[in-house]
Amino acid sequence: MADSHADPIVQVRGLRNSFGDQVIHDGLDLDVRRGEILGVVGGSGTGKSVLMRSIIGLQTPDAGDITVFGESTIGREETEAIEIRKRWGVLFQGGALFSTLTVAENVEVPLREFYRDLDPTLMAEIASYKVVMTGLAAEAGPKYPAELSGGMKKRAGLARALALDPELLFLDEPTAGLDPIGAAAFDGLTKSLQKTLGLTVFLITHDLDTLYAICDRIAVLADKKVIAVGTIDELLALDHPWIQEYFKGPRGRAAENARDALQGENDTGAAAREEQNPTELTTRQRAGDPAAQVPENTARTS
Repeated sequence: MADSHADPIVQVRGLRNSFGDQVIHDGLDLDVRRGEILGVVGGSGTGKSVLMRSIIGLQTPDAGDITVFGESTIGREETEAIEIRKRWGVLFQGGALFSTLTVAENVEVPLREFYRDLDPTLMAEIASYKVVMTGLAAEAGPKYPAELSGGMKKRAGLARALALDPELLFLDEPTAGLDPIGAAAFDGLTKSLQKTLGLTVFLITHDLDTLYAICDRIAVLADKKVIAVGTIDELLALDHPWIQEYFKGPRGRAAENARDALQGENDTGAAAREEQNPTELTTRQRAGDPAAQVPENTARTS
């Protein structure tokens, strides 16, 4: 969970992006807090990917300021920009793997770019470890992207994004094109890695299940700006028509019901564990075990 009192790891102020006469962003502001998973949503053409590309330096904005890790990313010398880029990883839509390289070789690309003198054997070991970390079998390393399923390509792209042990992870529509089971598994992987590695995650998605399942806050793009940032409950309290249509439509209600059902299962399981061994549970709660937390209104056995 992000520290709401900490300085933002990403700060965008007054951002303007346009393509010819078409203005995409105009006066856009956004903060990404350290340690959070921030979901970014918006209708088609609102510039979600353009915003991400602006932050990572692939799109030069017309105006505005962007700082990452407290350093401005606009107009920096190449050597200065490299030091910042080492600290983030990016998963583009579809994985964006190099088709002529194996999975392992794809994962090695950032290592070869930033650490050219690294021993080849060590580089291969790091790549192998990252492949397995993202849930792929070790045997996936020598395979080419054409030999992988859609879900495997996403995981291979994620392994490459994690190659440099980044502090900040950018994910662009990571569950797009996946079946519900595959999408849920990728959500779980993202959350697990975020907790284990202490990542801050900037997540572009249209998947309501993802928003409900793993995002700490959600930024809504509309009217060329970020019109709101908050939890789903906070966003639902707003009367903006796009927010209401998006979160209260049939898919939004289904995602909310799925979240509530999962929460009910977790609460029931916690209560059952307490009933079986209340002393052990109390000890685990004091230790801060998330799996051992029980709702305050659950009756304790005597």
